[in-house]
Amino acid sequence: MAWSGRLVQRGFPGIARCIHASSVAKGPRVLITGVQGQLGAPLAEELRKKYGRDNVIATGRRFPDEELSASGPYKFLDVMNMDMMRQFVVDHRIDWVVHFSALLSVIGESNVPLAIQINIESVHNMLELCKNYNLRLFLPSTIGAFGPTSPRNPTPDLCIQRPRTIYGVAKVHAELMGEYYNHRFGLDFRSARFPGVISADTMPGGGTTDYAVAIFHDAIQTGKFECYLRPDTRLPMMYLPDCIRATVEMLEAPDEDWKLRTYNITAMSFTPEEIAEELKKHIPDLEVTYKPDDRQQIADTWPEVFDDSGARKDLGWKHEYDLAKMVETMVTRLRKKYGK
Repeated sequence: MAWSGRLVQRGFPGIARCIHASSVAKGPRVLITGVQGQLGAPLAEELRKKYGRDNVIATGRRFPDEELSASGPYKFLDVMNMDMMRQFVVDHRIDWVVHFSALLSVIGESNVPLAIQINIESVHNMLELCKNYNLRLFLPSTIGAFGPTSPRNPTPDLCIQRPRTIYGVAKVHAELMGEYYNHRFGLDFRSARFPGVISADTMPGGGTTDYAVAIFHDAIQTGKFECYLRPDTRLPMMYLPDCIRATVEMLEAPDEDWKLRTYNITAMSFTPEEIAEELKKHIPDLEVTYKPDDRQQIADTWPEVFDDSGARKDLGWKHEYDLAKMVETMVTRLRKKYGK
């Protein structure tokens, strides 16, 4: 989709004003919050290739690493401070917002009050901000937005959602609030429920699906891996380049193509046993043992297979990486990284 400038009315109540979108020729001005998570930096890199280095502003609350700092603008931004966000949007003439700031499932369970603040209250701020300044808002959701009473194989876009983690509860809240703001105020709200995301660029963080990243590092470095999930625990997954491409395509899709405001997105589903067997094609002597911990209880409430036919039909979504191609690519990249 080609970006085109537009005349829009922006401001907050009582101070509305008409301005011309800042980047008629150069493309949209994009704000990414929480850029130091798994998806933030790769998305910033991809969007900068399309829209220009200075048109994509990465934000967070920590010092950026050298690579992130060198790749383009990085600014401090507190998503809990509404005045700071208003000033930021005006000063940088923002058009689109990608709101990644969140505590993930395991971390959220260890500090529920903080998870409520970051995962729910910051969403309220972002919805109001984007409504008042007429911004496009992309806010990712998760397989964790479903619960034990949801259909698990397959899990459709629309079904009962009663998650058992604060991370999941907050994401359902965000989905519904975004849908409400779209219906009530015309906010251009977009969301995708992502599965577990596998990447060679980020280390596993201990989340429920992170075993599918850790297994590659341990297999290549030691030839052994202890999995914290049962061998038959099936979960939806996708490789990072597919996830980034899906995000860009969903950001750019015409608003009229969005029949829903939140879609399932996936590429594959597998078990620890299945990924281990695929990995043994490259590392035949790999030894895998299983010692389920508390994360097993979370995984047992999540979808086994995602039905993303809605996104494929309405938005033209297609994945490129299946299990075999993803494993081969991960092994190649990490062997190079570790000199193996």
